[in-house]
Amino acid sequence: MTVLPAGPAPGLPVTGAVRRVAEIPGGAAAVGPFSQAVVANGFVFTAGQIPAISGLDHQPDTFEDQVRQTILNLRAVLEAAGSGLDHVVKVNAYLTDPGRLEDYNRVYAEYFGAARPARTTVCVSLWGVALEIDCVAVVAGGADAVAL
Repeated sequence: MTVLPAGPAPGLPVTGAVRRVAEIPGGAAAVGPFSQAVVANGFVFTAGQIPAISGLDHQPDTFEDQVRQTILNLRAVLEAAGSGLDHVVKVNAYLTDPGRLEDYNRVYAEYFGAARPARTTVCVSLWGVALEIDCVAVVAGGADAVAL
């Protein structure tokens, strides 16, 4: 077994700094010890966003509105990190009910219809929510360091 040294692989350049976005002004607080987004090498990697408005106990009533709220939360995280929905290259979606895929796709298309990022959607068990979405996006303008 080969053990690689900690840090970047030899010969592979690492550009830019890593910047963490811990919380979003006006958004629901993270439910664990993680950043809402991490910006590195021109990309934004988001944590999974849920349909919480101000907390787990405050969510929209309908599934379609929960999808909208989740995407609005995702947009807020991306914008705080210097990106936006139009810069998303990969989406991972987690649904608790496979029967809601058509509803999910309809609302998803409202926000990503023309852009069509790569996407994976799976059915899972979640804690207190019907869906969760995370994504990878490019930093707007290609700059890693965007002042908060």
